[in-house]
Amino acid sequence: MNFTSTKLIWTRQPKDFSISDNKIEIITAPHTDLWQRTYYNFQNDNAPVLQTQTDEKFFSFVLKTEFASKHRFDQCGVVVYLDSENWLKASIEYENETMQHLGSVVTNAGYSDWATTEIPADIKSMWYRLSRRNNDFCIENSADGTHFKQMRICHLNKANAAINFGIYACSPEESSFRATFSHLEIQECCWQAHDGQQPDPQS
Repeated sequence: MNFTSTKLIWTRQPKDFSISDNKIEIITAPHTDLWQRTYYNFQNDNAPVLQTQTDEKFFSFVLKTEFASKHRFDQCGVVVYLDSENWLKASIEYENETMQHLGSVVTNAGYSDWATTEIPADIKSMWYRLSRRNNDFCIENSADGTHFKQMRICHLNKANAAINFGIYACSPEESSFRATFSHLEIQECCWQAHDGQQPDPQS
């Protein structure tokens, strides 16, 4: 299955962007972000999000990101945005000239978390693979688009039926950069059913 550019829907369309069959580019605007409440106590919900919709319960979505980020918190990546208080995202967030954060945020019922690992600041491209099994999701990343490593397994409470998923880019502070998305593809679910420890018996 292909990620068809003709069926994409914007949540907050940016001023500067381009869409073709082979790639999508977004020029971020300053003071755009996605975050809900936790720790920082603010609610930011103004990042541009470009998605398609599916009611398929088992699939994987692969994409490559390339980015000219240069200011703290500049970011772009994969997203499942259901509404302002229920979503997940995975990206690289620029920190400084030395390091940046490869990580993910999961937001359920209006509260976000943030799980990260530090990587060198000179990395300017990353692949992601998002897989869905019902309400559960697996997020992976890859340097070459072939060998993927698990970042996170998570749950979205409201991902019960059809969901929207796609890409996002933003600059939470006084910054702007070009984010390029390519090799967008919907695949058969690469995240296999669990066959290890059995669930606890229900009482």
